[in-house]
Amino acid sequence: MKGKSIVGLILTLIIIASSVYVAIFGIGPDKTGSAEDIKLGLDLAGGVSITYQAIGEDISNTAMDDAVHIIQRRVDRYSTESAVYREGNDRINADIPGVTDANAILEELGKPGALEFKDENDNVLLTGVNVLNATAVSGTNQLGQMEYNVNLRFDEEGSEKFANATRDNYGRQIFIYYDGQVVSEPVVSSIISNGEASIYGMRSFEEANNLAATIRIGALPVELEELRSNIVGAQLGQNAIDSSLLAGLIGLVLVILFMVIVYKISGVSAGLVLIFYAAVMLISINLFDITLTLPGIAGIILSIGMAVDANVIIFSRIKEELGQDKTLRASIKSGFRKATSAIVDGNITTLIASIVLFWMGTGPIKGFASTLALGIVLSMITSLIVTRIVLTLLMKVGFKDKKLYGIQKEVKTYDILKKRKTWFAVSIIVITIGLVALPINKGTMGEILNFDIEFSGGTSTLVSFNEEMTFEELEDQVRPLVADATGDASPQLQSVQGTNQVIIKTRALDVEQRQALDAVLIDEFQVNRNEITSESISPTVSSEMRRDAIIAVALSALFMLIYITIRFRDITFGASAVIALLHDIFIVLAVYSVLRIPINNSFIAAMLTIVGYSINDSIVVFDRIRENKETMKRGDFKGLVNFSISQTLTRSINTSITTFLMIFVLFVVGFTIPALREFALPLIVGILSGTYSSIFIASPLWFLFKKKEQKQ
Repeated sequence: MKGKSIVGLILTLIIIASSVYVAIFGIGPDKTGSAEDIKLGLDLAGGVSITYQAIGEDISNTAMDDAVHIIQRRVDRYSTESAVYREGNDRINADIPGVTDANAILEELGKPGALEFKDENDNVLLTGVNVLNATAVSGTNQLGQMEYNVNLRFDEEGSEKFANATRDNYGRQIFIYYDGQVVSEPVVSSIISNGEASIYGMRSFEEANNLAATIRIGALPVELEELRSNIVGAQLGQNAIDSSLLAGLIGLVLVILFMVIVYKISGVSAGLVLIFYAAVMLISINLFDITLTLPGIAGIILSIGMAVDANVIIFSRIKEELGQDKTLRASIKSGFRKATSAIVDGNITTLIASIVLFWMGTGPIKGFASTLALGIVLSMITSLIVTRIVLTLLMKVGFKDKKLYGIQKEVKTYDILKKRKTWFAVSIIVITIGLVALPINKGTMGEILNFDIEFSGGTSTLVSFNEEMTFEELEDQVRPLVADATGDASPQLQSVQGTNQVIIKTRALDVEQRQALDAVLIDEFQVNRNEITSESISPTVSSEMRRDAIIAVALSALFMLIYITIRFRDITFGASAVIALLHDIFIVLAVYSVLRIPINNSFIAAMLTIVGYSINDSIVVFDRIRENKETMKRGDFKGLVNFSISQTLTRSINTSITTFLMIFVLFVVGFTIPALREFALPLIVGILSGTYSSIFIASPLWFLFKKKEQKQ
């Protein structure tokens, strides 16, 4: 039996090592499955992302689809990894990674299509304005072979021009140009005077359909207005990747060391499983073709921290079972069984937040939601199945001393509820400070919160100078040049502490103004073009983002309330948990208000992560209350809550430490990168607040609800 267990443990270690190898080096010459093979988003690979608004009313789906098709053809000239897609009914997004002259691309993409019919002497015979429609058709010829053609229909003026063109060019080619490039060169085989013509000889229906779409977009130009653009320098992206990976590695090592110190052999199994989890996570992102963004990397790091939570719950349960003088085998079996409900419920509520985030988010936020959701699913699988396999094998190969797993001594019951008014008062004071800061901010900044351009509209340019700029240098040398180049009399300049980076915020700039600003920075300060990142958002988009952020949080809270009520069969559990998470949201908002942290895209991701984390923490305590309720004295809600909190107190602290370690390392290592710093800081506050609220807010609230219920 021991021999089989040794073989099983060796095989398990080989599987873990193999997964790590694949995650690092991949399989085959294409390195399939490796971290290197993962598709990178614009914020990591560099490039340009732009959102266009179609101008006009009652724009047809065909016109929008044609616009997408032709813009895709345009961006393919710059990058084969580009993606163009519709957003809603009248918007088009274009993501083009790996490009350098982003401003030129922005200027090119928004131009309406120019379609011209020319003869062999380059004379324009008619334009796309004269084309009413173009459709792809297929059929069989007299020999029974498939034919793919494009049928054209002209307006009255175009019919006359085309009749003259076919009469003058009979037997010769007519060249069809789109954006200065030949897209078709049919030979005139007859004089066409009825306003309808066909282009023959397509090799496939797809080819015919593409040509028809190209002609239609020339016939029906869709005027596009730039709503939002984001230009990222590749070098800046590489810095973000390096910092994030370093943070993830350091955080993982610290978490594993903490687990081994606290949980001994159980901690060793957790360390092995965490390494396996991180490797499988990277492989899965590759296989599912998820585009990895900067928030996505943060999502991976966060999910690693949260994956430890499941192991902490399990190991705490095992220690409790061992403290009741059960055998090691029975304790492991019982520990996993009793921990399952809390793990599943906690992860599903966090999954709800990630689904809402994916549904309502765009671009990088969808990437964050994808990685977080994938991480949650994988963490449940690895913690409940793989951890159990590894832990059982370690026990069977000889690690059978109970002391190697830790034994929970008798739990000391703390009277948490005795000072519930104090806990409530502390929260009210902190939230009140945040609320008082709002009108102060309004008076000094013009807004109640420090809305970044993503929420207020404008252009933000992040530039890396060759040396650190002092406040006086920014004011005396940089500001006047920025104002002159952009036409903004009062640009905001903010240096990134400890780096050579400066954030320049202005009103919304057009392409020419962005180019002028880039030219000034390059000519006057010898800045590297690849280290200039700019982002523009129109007020239309920013107002929608504010609305979507509020709706996303509200929907997450509603769905969580419904789920918890169903699972616990008691609405007081759901109500208490939702109030606690609203408490955490207001606490984090107070920090944003007082410290004037920018409200941007990362704010939405951080908020919904906090929502999921807060609920997860509360559910662990509620799960213990639900379990103890069956054995406690009927009606003794105070004793029930105090005992349940005391039982889970160590677990709550330990799981907060592990998650805190991951995010804190991300904050420290990525401090010089605004996107990482602004994402990590509210999460740190949220983790601390979530731990506090699950112990001192959610459970006392449940007690008050039950006491009121009891009186009624």
